[in-house]
Amino acid sequence: MTKAFSKVYIHETSYIDDEVTIGDGTKVWHFSHILKNSNIGANCSLGQNVVVGPNVTVGNNVKIQNNVSIYEGITLEDDVFCGPSCVFTNVNNPRSEIVRKHEYRNTIVGKGATIGANATIICGNNLGKYCFIAAGSVVTKDVPPYALVMGNPAKQAGWISKAGGRLGSELICPIDGSVYKKVSPTCIEEDRSG
Repeated sequence: MTKAFSKVYIHETSYIDDEVTIGDGTKVWHFSHILKNSNIGANCSLGQNVVVGPNVTVGNNVKIQNNVSIYEGITLEDDVFCGPSCVFTNVNNPRSEIVRKHEYRNTIVGKGATIGANATIICGNNLGKYCFIAAGSVVTKDVPPYALVMGNPAKQAGWISKAGGRLGSELICPIDGSVYKKVSPTCIEEDRSG
């Protein structure tokens, strides 16, 4: 039964289970379903045919495009973008005849991460903050913060800024001029010293 939320838009074809919280300003579009014990943050947009839960946490300002399912074991931090028809798994070796709900592997999608259309995230692999998963990629291992990955299996193809600009060797964002620095061969961070 879909209950009323005072500052939330829920399309009449969508279904919200009991024991769900949804933050102000969030919009849930056509044919979506939020299952019990899920928490959706403020100012989110859940597109057509989105399923969330049960027992899932979605941060604030998250955009989940059409045809995406966010299963138990997945956490989306603030400002995450899930492109159309991207896929999350939650069991590594599913079989129809074997119940493996006790084998869910957790996946945390870090703040500001982008997952492109039709990308697949294999369970148990975390996505670092502001990383960018190219459309159609298959993620089979953890992705560092600010990493740009693509392909099947996904491999790192460079670095990307918080604003979404591909970083060159100088690590300066072409969109907003922000500067990044290497803290190890496999990790960068925003340089706030200047």
